[in-house]
Amino acid sequence: MAAAGCDHYVRSCLLKAPCCGKLYVCRLCHDAEENHQMDRFKVREVQCSGCLTVQQAQQTCQQCHVQFGEYYCDICHLFDKDKKQYHCLPCGICRIGPSEKYFHCDKCNLCLAQDLQGNHKCVENVSRQNCPVCMEDIHTSRIGAQVLPCGHLLHKTCFEAMVRTGAYRCPLCMHSAWAMEDHWEQIDVEIAQSPMPTEYQGATVKIICNDCQAHCTVPFHVLGMKCTGCGSYNTAQEGGLIQQPQPQQQQPEQEVEDEADTDTEPEQQDQPE
Repeated sequence: MAAAGCDHYVRSCLLKAPCCGKLYVCRLCHDAEENHQMDRFKVREVQCSGCLTVQQAQQTCQQCHVQFGEYYCDICHLFDKDKKQYHCLPCGICRIGPSEKYFHCDKCNLCLAQDLQGNHKCVENVSRQNCPVCMEDIHTSRIGAQVLPCGHLLHKTCFEAMVRTGAYRCPLCMHSAWAMEDHWEQIDVEIAQSPMPTEYQGATVKIICNDCQAHCTVPFHVLGMKCTGCGSYNTAQEGGLIQQPQPQQQQPEQEVEDEADTDTEPEQQDQPE
């Protein structure tokens, strides 16, 4: 009999939910219909989709001998088409492999691609946080995770949507989410071609860089303020503009009018008697 399953998994059995006793193809189908979640680790029984025999969870039907799934994990009770899955004991769940392409980072507490070994920033238990974009679980999600340069995780689909909208900062720490050097060079050119109005020329502003955390004082420009530490324009302004004192213009001398003698009535002299 051909494997059936659901939109999530290819399998030939139904799981008997330990919480409510109902039969569902998978935990995700159960959780979508019920007001509670199924604990996959507590599943003890399955029903064969062919002969309908309810039996202990196992890979092959004890009655008609149909294979419930090309891949089967007796811990997660996961039945599925073979995708080179493997069960990671530290993660506590099954991952899509092959296993030799991944390693488990003990500090991040997550399986990562081999090319990230010794080449990523560790964030303790990073996958135990929800995706900061969709606020859904990352650790047990069937959607792959995108590791950002800062070490934080997003669902790959959320990361791709973020890129399409032009957002380039990590939603958690504001660090640039990918290499931005080409974009910074483009801003350099635009600033060089767009001088500020006279009243703002020479004005500076204090900034903090979201990429290297440097604090510096730089020229103010509406197109962006460049970090003097790493060259990033991913910066935030601290305080208002610092205007440079303008040189005092020499005032024209006021013409001083010579005081003209004014005719005054002479004092009367006492006349002799």
